[in-house]
Amino acid sequence: MIEPTIQQKINAWLDGNYDKATKSEINGLLDRNEHEALADAFYKDLEFGTGGLRGIMGAGSNRMNRYTLGMATQGLCNYLKQNFPGERVKVAIAHDCRNNSDVFARIAADIFSANDIEVYLFQALRPTPQLSFAIRHLGCHSGVVVTASHNPKEYNGYKVYWNDGAQVTAPHDKNIIGEVNKITSIDEVRWEAKPGNIHLLGQEMDEAYIAKVQSLSISQEAIKNQHDLKIVFSSIHGTGITLVPEVLKRFGFTNVHVVEEQATPDGNFPTVIYPNPEEKEAMTLALNKAREIDADLVMATDPDSDRVGIAVKNLKGEFELLNGNQTGALLMNYLLLAWQKAGKLTGKEFIVKTIVTTDLIKDIAESYNVTMYETLTGFKYIAEKIRELEGNELYIGGGEESYGYMIGDFVRDKDAISACALIAEMAAVAKDRGQSLFEMLVEIYTQHGFYKEELVSFTKKGQRGAEEIQQMMADMRANPPQTIAGSKVVEVSDFKHSTRKNLVTGEESKLDLESSNVLQYLTEDGSKISARPSGTEPKIKFYISVNEPLASKEDFDSVDQQLSRKVEQILVDLKLK
Repeated sequence: MIEPTIQQKINAWLDGNYDKATKSEINGLLDRNEHEALADAFYKDLEFGTGGLRGIMGAGSNRMNRYTLGMATQGLCNYLKQNFPGERVKVAIAHDCRNNSDVFARIAADIFSANDIEVYLFQALRPTPQLSFAIRHLGCHSGVVVTASHNPKEYNGYKVYWNDGAQVTAPHDKNIIGEVNKITSIDEVRWEAKPGNIHLLGQEMDEAYIAKVQSLSISQEAIKNQHDLKIVFSSIHGTGITLVPEVLKRFGFTNVHVVEEQATPDGNFPTVIYPNPEEKEAMTLALNKAREIDADLVMATDPDSDRVGIAVKNLKGEFELLNGNQTGALLMNYLLLAWQKAGKLTGKEFIVKTIVTTDLIKDIAESYNVTMYETLTGFKYIAEKIRELEGNELYIGGGEESYGYMIGDFVRDKDAISACALIAEMAAVAKDRGQSLFEMLVEIYTQHGFYKEELVSFTKKGQRGAEEIQQMMADMRANPPQTIAGSKVVEVSDFKHSTRKNLVTGEESKLDLESSNVLQYLTEDGSKISARPSGTEPKIKFYISVNEPLASKEDFDSVDQQLSRKVEQILVDLKLK
């Protein structure tokens, strides 16, 4: 039995000005009595959140389709017109490889153009960071990219950017949501394109972007010496194929092997379960290729090329996937060392990490006397920090544990294209020194401590899942643990209420960050555990970080096992397994 309120919404779609295919899809579900699917498709409106839209594709108010995207775009048009009165408003639009991404991008372009907004539309799929770059390069007021990042193939989405090339933050995010929510009918959307307002972007934008990426290169001499470094690259059927091989070539690398089975863009992602380089399974073909050719470095990007996963040979000569914290620590150390050697550290430089990213990066920054700022999860907050400090302090780089890195500030979002180039350069520098990237990482551990991180996530789908996640967070707030893995909890940070409490002294302080539903526990032995519901997926994530000193490379295995046991105990104590 379908709830009356849901049936009412279904009827509104069946009676409204929706196309035949949409109505046919809804009627098919009704004929098959797929009440649960209908309920999920209509129980709410697909929420236009602080970053935009993301959802499963299909018919319904809680689905990603031409109508939910159209209403969101009309709301954004209205806000841009209000915000830039008297100006000729310009927007840039890009899309990834997903099913319908090109269609959705064109629909968005049509609606912007119908609202007399100048549109710069990438004529073919391109990485998300290139959209961020294009906004700044062309002096646009806003931009959108049609992507669902690394979500499963059923999803698509729509991310909104502001005139600095960053995803929208306060006050614009909430204000845009307000305008989108005012659009209550598809009949309020201006669907009829004005073709004269739409301009296509092609190779000239690629060249401008690649030139900026090339300017990041620090160690040309090492690349010259190690130009034949064996690199395996996979785009996992995504947009990375459009730029990564070319950028590596321009940097001077001559021995790049593309995983051909994953080189063709395909929204069905036929060779993987999840198109996410964080998943070991998604890296299988790249690792097979690496073993076959005895590669030095493996890199893979997600569908919209804002994240990169890497694998290198460990101390036993076996390929090992590095997590986002390890790659981030390597990159920040490499950048800071290079800036120090070049005499460019003046005391005004800074790097940024998110609150759930390893504190090893903080230790590295301190060793170079460089300021490190922490932000909430999401690169829009890193970009916001750059904007806030522009003209007074200089941004070097930043990153987050979920495989996103941003080097330099010409892009204001995570950028796997420039990250791939710098990771390859870093591997060349290591090889020039007679080291592997893994040995470089172990060297960092001996200097600053061996940090080990683990991410555990639970997927809770649908309306009931969302309620379960909220209940889990409420329970943790009401009953915080006293000890974890035998170590006393000494500090609790509640980012939702912007408070940090020292449990030893009883002292409370205010967190100078926007409110976010995150809890963080710090123990006496330096372990840190964070709980955070995902903003883009039906998941709750637990981030665990433990650390111990590492005296030498020879002690690596024993300390690694010790840290693994500690992580295991934390999982047991918090009932996460």
